[in-house]
Amino acid sequence: MPEVLLKDLGLIDYKEAWDFQEKLFKETIDAKIENRKAERPIFQTKNHFLFCEHPHVYTLGKSGDESHLLLTEAMLKQKGATYYKINRGGDITYHGPGQIVGYPILDLDYFFTDIHKYLRLLEETIIRTLSEYNITASRYEGYTGVWLDADNPLKARKICAMGVRCSRWVTMHGFAFNINVDLEYFNNIIPCGITDKQVTSLQKELGKKVDINEVKSKIIRHFSELFNCEIR
Repeated sequence: MPEVLLKDLGLIDYKEAWDFQEKLFKETIDAKIENRKAERPIFQTKNHFLFCEHPHVYTLGKSGDESHLLLTEAMLKQKGATYYKINRGGDITYHGPGQIVGYPILDLDYFFTDIHKYLRLLEETIIRTLSEYNITASRYEGYTGVWLDADNPLKARKICAMGVRCSRWVTMHGFAFNINVDLEYFNNIIPCGITDKQVTSLQKELGKKVDINEVKSKIIRHFSELFNCEIR
């Protein structure tokens, strides 16, 4: 059974967390390259799962449209937010306090070499977590992420965004799950480039603030079951 090392970075600047991800990502890829050069594997690659929250920040994926950010540089500064173009898939999204951000950095050779299955299992992790709060969530055809009322175009709203990068079957980036986040910040972007859908949070759906650590523990349990791994 694969082992995954869990680390909670707390509230951390986006660039600092990105640099840390890149370091772990590069270590894993470098080890895999060396193993392929050798007659037999000489390095044991590690799998990681990072939790964090970020100060207000907007990030644009490599396939995104910069016009989906509706703020000027001066307006960003006024709102205390930063902006980064990054190397994950997907369009623009927002991260901020009260949102659980999860960054699995996995060597999928230990699990399965199928990026679509990887994304579906990440979605299923969040779907099962929400079910513990008596919230029925699902996928919205044609989009990644987790949605509520996905079968009703007039009511469909996203509660968890996803965007990943994968190279040599090593993953980075991940998901952003809205728990107690200030949803007003989503009004400054066209989230994931979708103009006619709403964004929601667990707090909004339940009508009360939620214990983030409790949610994290549920995520980890479902992740370990779905990926058949041991979280340490």
